[in-house]
Amino acid sequence: MSMEIVGRVPRVLILYPYDERIAATTEAGEAVRTRLLDATEGKIDLFSEFLDLSRFPEAEHVRRMARYLSAKYADRRPDVVIALGEESARFISANRKDLADSARIIVAGFSRSTAEEMDLPSDVVGAFSEFHIAKTAEMARGLQPEARHLFIIGGSSDFDRSWLATARADLAAFSKDYETTYLEDLTIDEFTRRAAELPRDSIVLALTIFKDRTGRNFIPREAIKQISKTASAPIYGPYPTYIDYGVVGGNVVTFESLGMTAADLAVDAIAGKPISHRESPQSYVADARQLQRWGLSEENLPPGAIQMFKEPSFWEQHWLATVAALAIITAQGTVIAGLLVERRRRRAAETESRHRLLEVVHLNQSATAGALSASIAHELNQPLGAIRSNAEAAAVILRSERPDLELIEQILVDIQDDDQRAHDVISRMRGLLKKRGEIDWQEFDLNEVTTSAIRILRGEAERRSVVVSSSQTPRQLPVRADRVHVQQVILNLATNAMDAMLEGTERRLMLDTALTKDSKVELSISDTGRGIPDEQLASVFEPFYTTKPTGTGLGLSIARAIVETYGGKIWAANRPEGGAVFRVVLPLAGAG
Repeated sequence: MSMEIVGRVPRVLILYPYDERIAATTEAGEAVRTRLLDATEGKIDLFSEFLDLSRFPEAEHVRRMARYLSAKYADRRPDVVIALGEESARFISANRKDLADSARIIVAGFSRSTAEEMDLPSDVVGAFSEFHIAKTAEMARGLQPEARHLFIIGGSSDFDRSWLATARADLAAFSKDYETTYLEDLTIDEFTRRAAELPRDSIVLALTIFKDRTGRNFIPREAIKQISKTASAPIYGPYPTYIDYGVVGGNVVTFESLGMTAADLAVDAIAGKPISHRESPQSYVADARQLQRWGLSEENLPPGAIQMFKEPSFWEQHWLATVAALAIITAQGTVIAGLLVERRRRRAAETESRHRLLEVVHLNQSATAGALSASIAHELNQPLGAIRSNAEAAAVILRSERPDLELIEQILVDIQDDDQRAHDVISRMRGLLKKRGEIDWQEFDLNEVTTSAIRILRGEAERRSVVVSSSQTPRQLPVRADRVHVQQVILNLATNAMDAMLEGTERRLMLDTALTKDSKVELSISDTGRGIPDEQLASVFEPFYTTKPTGTGLGLSIARAIVETYGGKIWAANRPEGGAVFRVVLPLAGAG
C-alpha cells in the first residue's frame, strides 16, 4: 500500500491509550513528535488524542470516542495513524473505516506475539517492543546471587492480569530455582505492607498496577514508588519510567527509542516507501542510588548496562585539578627554595629576582584556583543550570499552539543575565590563571582589588559557612604595584584565615582598608579563629613554616615577598577579642 499527498502537508494522528499523566506513552509520543517535526522541517500537521481507556474501559465509552473522533476528523482525515499501546491499536483497528479509512496504521509498544493474538489487519505495521521479563530476572540474579525467594507484583486491571499471565509463562523455568510468590489482586496498602515484610534474600519483580483490587486507578510508577519506599528487598521492573521511582533497574525498551522507531516508519510511509515491522532496541538500565541502597555491586551488572544517577568520584571530578595542584605544590617548593637561596646570594640581581617572583606568584595563583575549584564549579553550575531550565521551558512554549512571545522574551532576558553571571565567574578564574612575563606596574584603588577578591572567595566562604564583611574608607586608596599580585596577597591571607576557623562555631572574616596617619594605605584581614601563639608570631612568614596538617608553609612567605617587592610591610598579631589579624601597609601612590 502506497500513499500520495498532493497540495498539502501530511497529517499524522497519534493515539495515546491512557491519559496524559502516564509517563510511558507520553515520552514515546514526544519522541514521535520531535522526530517527525525534525524530519519534515515542521511541514506536518500533528494531532494527539488521549483515549483514557484505563479509567474508562467500557465498550460504550469506546463507541462514544469513536463517534466523536470520526466527526472531529471528518474534514481532516489523517494520512498516518500511530497507535501507542495495545488498547490504542485495538481501537484504531476496529474504527479505521470511519476515522482514517485510507491512512497507514502504525502500532507500537507491545510484542509481536501480542500483535498476533490481537489478529490485527495485515496492512498494519508494528514498531514492536519485546519486554523480556526473564532478562530483568536474570539481571536481578546476577546482582543477588544469594537470593532464595522470588516475588512478582501485578495489579487487577485487564492489562495488569495479561502481564501477570505472560510473566508466569516467561518465568516458568527461572522460578524453579526460587520459592516463588505472585502478589496480585491486592489493595495498594496490602501491596505496601507485604513488600515491607519480605525476606531480605528476595528478588522482587514489579510489572504494572493500573488498578488495585478495589478498582482504584493508578499511574503504575507512582504505585511502584509507594511500594518501594518501605520495601525490605530490592525491586526490579521492565520499564525505564520506573527508574527514579524506587526500582534497581531492568531490561527495558526506552520509550524514546520506541517513539523514534514508530516515527521512522511514519516518515517512510509519508514518503511513499514500503514499510514493514521493526523491533525497538533494548538495553539494561540501573539506578546507581538503588545499587548503593541495597549494597549491590555494579561489577555484577550485565555488560553494557547503563547506570543512571551515578555520582562521579572525587578523582573522576577533579583528577586534573588534583594532579595539577600536586605538581604545582611540588614545583613551588623547588622554585621558592631556589628563589630564596638566590636572593640571599645575589641581592643585587633585582631583575632575576623579579622574574622568579612572577613564576612563584603564577604557581601560587594556580594552586589557589585548584583549591577553589569546587566552589567555583558550584558557583558556575547555578547560572548554567538556570540557562538549561529556561531553554527547556522555551522549547515547551514554542511547541504549543499559541506560543506566549512575551514569556519567551522574558526567558531570553533571564538567559542573558545568567550567561553574564557565568562569564563573570570564568573571567575571575581566568585572572587567577593568567601568566605574565613582566610585572605589570599600574596605579589602582586598593578598595576595588579588595572587592574583587571578596567576589572570588564568596563561593568558598559560603561552602565553609564563613560570613565575610568589608569596611572600606570612602575615599580612593591608590597604590602603585601589580594589581594581580596584590589580589593574590589578599587571597592567601583570607584563605589562611578561613582555614583557622574550621573548628569554630562563629566564623567571621573581616577585610578593612584605611589611610594611615603617615599617608600610607593599610589593609587588615581579621578572623575569629584560634589565633597564633605569641612565640610563633615572628615565624609565620618563614618559608615552609605551617601550623596546618596539610599546609605547605608557602602562602605567607609568598605574600611577604610580594608586599616587600612593592615597598610595603606585612605583619601578624592577635586580636584582644580572639582570632588573628594580618596587616599589610603599602605606599600611597603619588605621596612624595
